[in-house]
Amino acid sequence: MKAKEKQHYWRQNMQVIGVLLSIWAIVSIGAGILFVEQLNAIHLGGLPLGFWMAQQGAIFVFVIIIFAYARIMDRIDAAHHATDDDEPEAPASDTE
Repeated sequence: MKAKEKQHYWRQNMQVIGVLLSIWAIVSIGAGILFVEQLNAIHLGGLPLGFWMAQQGAIFVFVIIIFAYARIMDRIDAAHHATDDDEPEAPASDTE
């Protein structure tokens, strides 16, 4: 990859990370702290939704974000023809 292509690739990577971390922060802070009163009006499995989101929901969202990141980065890698082969190899050892 050329330097300009690498810069574009890295910019896309950072944008994806920024968006996904923002989603995680909004869900974690919003559902667990800021909107807990409104969510507690809804019950899920006998428990208030605000409690459920604070205890389990944010973790589920985080796991979904991990899979989404992997899928999105696979597409970006394919678009930029980026592979592990693009990384410089370590010099061979002469001790053998």
